[in-house]
Amino acid sequence: MKTNGNLLERQGFRNAMASIMAILIGMLVGLVILFISNPSNALPGFRAIATGGVKNPKNMGQVLYYATPIIMTGLSVGFAKKTGLFNIGASGQYVMGAFAAVYVGVKFTGLPAGIHCLVAILTAALVGALWGSVPGLLKAYCNINEVIACIMMNYIGMSTANLLVRKFVFDRAKNMSLQPAATAVLPKLGFDKIFVDGGAPSSANAGFVIAAILGVVVWVILEKTKLGFELKACGYNRDAAKYAGINDKKNILLAMVFAGGLSGIGGALYYLSGAGSGIPVLDVLAAEGFNGIPVALLGMSNPIAIIFTGTFMAYLTQGGLSMQSYGFPTQIVDIMSAVIIYFAAFALFFSQLIGKIKLAPKAAAQEKVETDHQELQDQTQQAEDGKGGEGQ
Repeated sequence: MKTNGNLLERQGFRNAMASIMAILIGMLVGLVILFISNPSNALPGFRAIATGGVKNPKNMGQVLYYATPIIMTGLSVGFAKKTGLFNIGASGQYVMGAFAAVYVGVKFTGLPAGIHCLVAILTAALVGALWGSVPGLLKAYCNINEVIACIMMNYIGMSTANLLVRKFVFDRAKNMSLQPAATAVLPKLGFDKIFVDGGAPSSANAGFVIAAILGVVVWVILEKTKLGFELKACGYNRDAAKYAGINDKKNILLAMVFAGGLSGIGGALYYLSGAGSGIPVLDVLAAEGFNGIPVALLGMSNPIAIIFTGTFMAYLTQGGLSMQSYGFPTQIVDIMSAVIIYFAAFALFFSQLIGKIKLAPKAAAQEKVETDHQELQDQTQQAEDGKGGEGQ
């Protein structure tokens, strides 16, 4: 047990160092891009992106606000990844969950505060889960690649959400959905008094707390329950899990249902924030769904780590907004963020590299021990043969 614990600790440390390495390299490449774009303001701009998230309390609150949806989509991608599936359909699940939450928030105004919000979130989870179940069914029973199915469901989800928004909850003046009723808006939990700058509060609310709690819940499910064991077993080796008596089809479907539900909740938490932003009617996939992929990669699909990596990516977003004050166009901010996201994909590579570097001396020492042991055995055998010859 102690050996297993040490192995897990070493693996966790290695993963953390790999993610930090990916972030540092991404930041360094981003700094080079800033120098190429505007040498005179490169360092101040870089300082802005590095410190913008903590420049004032309001910015800190905005970091929590931006982190909420990508933590949820990151948990969605990471949960599926732990079970051997690549849920690239978080964007479609997210926007369908968002519509469900806004619809309940706009139409069910007779519900009391608190209950109204809870019903909206649960409805979003249900719709997201149903949207995720489609590629899950296709994968489990038809062996259709979940990546292809998820990509198609993203576009279907985008178009369906646009159609439903226009038909049921459309604000023509703003080309977006109507705002949910006040009873459906997430409580502020005092964040509007903590994260304030000059009397202007941030958009932070209970959504971040809910996302963090769900991150812990997902970790418990994966690491401490029989269901989590079966899901991961199917991910490691579907055939072996099936041979061991685990229902592989059921678990593949459940994995995508859970993943879709998490993304759907992410959409609900973002659009029930009371920040004044409705669901836009645009032919563009929801970026939050795709931003969950690097969040999961940086966190090595660990639910607890995803909470921190999601917050870090939101920190970069807020820092990028601060960097624009130094004359950098939004495209430079997007490029720099994209570079860091790109290097997030190398986190696994860095983890393996660190493992090889750390294990190399141990491997050499082990090899020396084995060699010495073999030589000792050979010498003992020779001595016994010599004694046998003398006796004859």
